[in-house]
Amino acid sequence: MVSIRKLGVADAPLLAAIGSKSLVESHGHSAAPSVMQAYCDEKFTEAALVEELSDPQHIFHGIFHNGIPAGYSKIIYHQPLPHIEQKAITKMERLYLLKEYYNLKLGKQLFDFNLGLSKAQGEAGMWLYVWKENERALRFYAREGFRVIGDGWFRLTADHANPNWQMLLLY
Repeated sequence: MVSIRKLGVADAPLLAAIGSKSLVESHGHSAAPSVMQAYCDEKFTEAALVEELSDPQHIFHGIFHNGIPAGYSKIIYHQPLPHIEQKAITKMERLYLLKEYYNLKLGKQLFDFNLGLSKAQGEAGMWLYVWKENERALRFYAREGFRVIGDGWFRLTADHANPNWQMLLLY
């Protein structure tokens, strides 16, 4: 059984565990282990996640398989980009899934759930960043109709950043 529920401040420990593990599983080879650890130590602490979860603009949802946490998402409504004309557009900031759940298509279910939320808000589309070497994610978003509209950098530490594609889906 699969369920999706909104996450709140009390879920910070859950997000800390899922966030750091899934990031290392999908991006761990993109930087030295010390760089990945430094990023996780900064971004996936309970305190950092309580701060994010406390911001009402940050919408978090968890996906559970047979009651066990499998991943989570974070979206932000009304996050326009300077180089596109649509102003009411959703940013998908995170769609994290633990590797052991990849073959169950839970990421697709969580994505579709967020897409529905965005459309229900009257948004004109969704945008996100994807690491240029994350072939699995790039194929997934291309299948969903996203197109590359630019690039950028995902900063892990002051000394390391990964190249990303900026992708857009208009509804």
